[in-house]
Amino acid sequence: MNRLRVNTGGVLGVTVLWPATRALMLWLLAHDSAPLLGGGAVAREVSHLYQQWYGVLAHGTFPADDTLWQYPPGAGAVLLAPGLVPGLTYFQAFVALTLAGDALVTVALVRAGTRAGRSLRGAALWTGGLPLLLQLPLARYDVQVTALAVLSLLTLTRSPRAGGACAALGALVKGWPALALLGAPRGPAARGAWTWATATGAVALGLLTVVFRDPLSFLRQQGGRGVQIESLGGTALNLARHAGWPGRERYQYGSAELVGPNVDTVATVCLALTAVSFGLLVVWRVRARRWSEATPFDAALCAVLLFTVTSRVISPQYMIWLLGLSAVCLTSRHTSQRPVAVLVLAATALSTVVFPMTYGEVIDGTWTGCLLMLARNGILTAAAVLSFVRLWRAARPQVKSRQRTEPRAGSDRLPGQVVSIS
Repeated sequence: MNRLRVNTGGVLGVTVLWPATRALMLWLLAHDSAPLLGGGAVAREVSHLYQQWYGVLAHGTFPADDTLWQYPPGAGAVLLAPGLVPGLTYFQAFVALTLAGDALVTVALVRAGTRAGRSLRGAALWTGGLPLLLQLPLARYDVQVTALAVLSLLTLTRSPRAGGACAALGALVKGWPALALLGAPRGPAARGAWTWATATGAVALGLLTVVFRDPLSFLRQQGGRGVQIESLGGTALNLARHAGWPGRERYQYGSAELVGPNVDTVATVCLALTAVSFGLLVVWRVRARRWSEATPFDAALCAVLLFTVTSRVISPQYMIWLLGLSAVCLTSRHTSQRPVAVLVLAATALSTVVFPMTYGEVIDGTWTGCLLMLARNGILTAAAVLSFVRLWRAARPQVKSRQRTEPRAGSDRLPGQVVSIS
C-alpha cells in the first residue's frame, strides 16, 4: 500500500511538473531575443540553419557543400519531419515535435520507474533537469536523439531486438546512441541486440542512400573540425591566452573554435584521449563479471561521459544526452551512478550560465569566462572519472566470507562466536 501511494504521488508530481516546466521553456523561447537568453542565437539554429537544410533535403540531396553539415544521414529524416506537420510553420512544427519527443522520454521513464523494484527518480531528474538548459532543448534536435537512446536502454533487457533497432536508428541520427549497447548482458541478449542493430542500421542507411545523394558527405566536415572553445582543450587554450598564447577565437564549422600555434597538437591529444577511453571501456567489457539490471544503463552513461569530455567539441546541447542517460540510470535501484547524476545536474546548470548567459565572456577569453568553463569542464571530468570507477567496481565479483562457528582446539573463543575468513 505504501509503495502504491509513493508511486501514485510520484506520477502525479511528474504529471504536474512536466507541463509547468515546458510552458516556462516555451515562454523563454518566445523571448529568445533577450540579451540574457542569447539575443536570438538559440532559436536562430532552427529558423535559419535547420530550415535552410530542409529546403536542400526536400530536393533529395544532403547539403554536401555546407561546412556546417556534420551529421549522419539519419539527421536528414529528423529535419524533414517538421515539413510533414500541417498548419504550422517549420519552426512551430519543429518545436512541437521536440516536445513530443520530450513527452515520450518522460512517459517511458515513468513506466520504467513504476515497475516493481524500480524508481521514479529518473523521471523526476529528466522532468526537472531539462529546464536547467532554458529554451535550448526546444531549438535543437538532441531531444529526439536522446529519446531513441532512452528507448533502446529501457527495452534492451525485455526485447534485445527492439533495443538494438532503436540504438541503430539513434546512431544514424547522431552517432553516440550506438554506445547504448555497450553494456548489453552477455549471451543471446547481446548477440540479438547487436544483430538487430546491424540489420536495422544497414537497411535504414540503404534506404537513405537510395533516396538522397551524398549521404556520407558529413564525414568531410567532421574531419575538418578543430578545437571548440567550450571543450577541455579549448579551456586550456583559453587559459593560455592569459599566459601570452597568441591564438584567437574564430567562428568556423558551426561553432567558436580557437586557432593559433599548437591547436593541432591539442586536437591530437583529444583524439588520443578518446582512443584511451575506448580502450578502457573495452577492458571493462572483457573483465566485467557481475551484471545487474542497471549495468547497461550505467555503462551507456559512462561511455558517453568519457567520449564527451575527451571530444574536441562540447556543445551545450550535449548535456541533454547526459541528462537522459542519467535519468535512465536512476530508474534502477541498483545503479552505481547516483553521485554521477548529481554532478551531471551541476554541470548542466553551469552550461546554461556559460551559454547563452555569459557566452561573450567565454569568446573573449576573460577570466570570468575561463573560470566558468574550468568549473563546468572540471565537473564533467570528475563525473566521467567517478562514473568509470564506480562502473568498474560494480562489475567486480564480491568476495564471500566463510563463517565458522565451531571453536578450534585450544582456542579461548566462546562456542558459537563467529569468525569471518576472507
